[in-house]
Parts: sequence; C-alpha cells; structure tokens
Amino acid sequence: MRFEEFFQSYKYLINHVPCETADKNKKYVILSDLHLGDGGPKDDLRHNKYLIESLLYYYLQNDYSLILNGDIEDLNKFSYPDIRLAWDKLFGIFHDFHQEKRLIKIAGNHDLALLNEHDYPFPLHDGFVLNLAGKKIFMLHGHQSSDFFLKYGYLSEYIVKYLLKPLSIKNSSVSESSKRSFSTEKLFYQAARRLGILTIIGHTHRPLFESLSKYDSIRWKLEHLVKKKKNTYLSRNLYSTNPFLVPCLFNSGCATGRHGITALEIEPHTISLIHWGQDPAIKSFIKSEALTVTEIHDRIFRHTLKRDKLARLFLLMELVNLAKVV
Repeated sequence: MRFEEFFQSYKYLINHVPCETADKNKKYVILSDLHLGDGGPKDDLRHNKYLIESLLYYYLQNDYSLILNGDIEDLNKFSYPDIRLAWDKLFGIFHDFHQEKRLIKIAGNHDLALLNEHDYPFPLHDGFVLNLAGKKIFMLHGHQSSDFFLKYGYLSEYIVKYLLKPLSIKNSSVSESSKRSFSTEKLFYQAARRLGILTIIGHTHRPLFESLSKYDSIRWKLEHLVKKKKNTYLSRNLYSTNPFLVPCLFNSGCATGRHGITALEIEPHTISLIHWGQDPAIKSFIKSEALTVTEIHDRIFRHTLKRDKLARLFLLMELVNLAKVV
C-alpha cells in the first residue's frame, strides 16, 4: 500500500506543476541541494562559494535555463534574511536568470517555508515538467516520498515553519542515511518506470545517471570483468527482482561536496552528468573518467562524466513497457 499511496501523489504532481515545451535549441542545467546558510561555519555551501558563483556565471553567459530543484536555502538552520544577506551576489545571479525568464525554482523540504515569505522574489513550484517532442521529463525535489509529506501533503510548509523550526526538530535528512536514500530512489524508480516518464530528483545528494550511482556502475563493471562462466547474465537492477534496469531515474547530486559540485545538463538531444571542481580539490578518478574537460578560469574545470541521447532513453523505456515486463 505504501507504493500505491506514493504513486497517486506522484501522478497528481505531474498533472499540477508547470509544464514547458522545450524549444529545439534550448538548454537547461539542473542543480539541487545548495543548502545556503548565513555564510558562517555551519553554512554547508560556504567552502564552494566561489565555485557555485563561477559555474552559474558560465551557464548564464552560455544561455542555459536554470532549474533549481529544491533545498536551495536551508531554512531548517537559518533565517531567510540572514541567508539573503550572506549570499547577495548569488541571489543577484538568480535574479539575472529570472529577468531573462530562464529560472525555474522548485521547493524542497529545507525551503518549504519560503512559501510563506511574502517578499520572496522568485516563483516557487512543487515540480516542473519539460515536454520534449511529446516526451516528458518530470523534475521534483524528492522529499515527496517521505511518510511526513504523504501524510500532511500541502500543509507541510506550515508544519515546517510553525512546528519543526521553532522546536528545533530536525526535518527529513535522507541524505545522511544510505538506507533511506535507497528507499527514496526505489519509489521514484518504480513510479517513473510504471508511467514511462524520465524523472529527475535531488534530496539524497547522490548523483544518479540512468538509474545508476557511481558505486553501482563500478560494481557491475567489475562483476562483468571477473565473471568466469560464459552466458552468465548479471542483473543490473537494484530496485526489483526484474533483471532489466530502465534508465528512467536521474539525480543532479548536490552542491555541498568537498571535492566539487555535480549538475545535470539537458541540451536539445542529450542529457549529461557534469562535475564542477577547482584544483587541487578534484579527485583523480574524476579527471581520468571524464568524457570531456573544459577549464573555465582560475583552475575551475567542468568535467562531463556521463552523456546519453534522450531519444535512446525514451526508446528503451517504451520497449520495456511494450514488452510488459513486470
């Protein structure tokens, strides 16, 4: 019953969030989980301040639309006025995107209380649908899978402001628990697969590309190399007993990593997982595995880690649904 309850919420959101039909030349970048604070020692993004400002200037100057997929401000720890003051330059960049009608801002569990800020400068949404030649890409933060959200629904922003925050009760911190992260991913994977809709979440702080994390991708490569028996099939599916892993779930990761920031880029025909970092903090495996590398300035590098054609992903999802694989 847990999945069915979540699935109804998932379907409701798809039909009640803004939908944009993408121009054939339009480009998008998806970022989530910036967790902006007051600029002090407890501010999770403080160490990446120059990096986040630099990469956003890059996307602004290169005509990308910016999709902020939840938990941008951390209102569980800090007040909005303190965040706004500490990150004035970053909010100025957001404003530039907004002025050019290239900003979509989605609420997460850490910034739901912004719905009660009367002077907040940007429209807030529960999710966003991108329509590409009749195929849908659904973006939402990911806290919608929690029991708390399913129980309280759209009252949750008031509970955050008037109960959780004043009493210092910690809100959902799924990123700190691998078990809860997996449970979140499993629910969204099953829902996305059932409807055949490519879905992009945040919330867990764990980058996913084609329903695979970095760890899972490496593990299956190793298993493939060491298998001894011929014709042995290795299941790639963590989310069900079915061996077919549908490439329907993506996650942009987060901006608070000690070694850089991850993002997803959607261009007219492709989707890519991107890592932004500044030497010497960039890990060696990022440098060795990148498909392309671009130095922007001041030893800030943009690494393309994964890339695939959207047409291929949509076709794979359709084939699985036609085969009626359960």
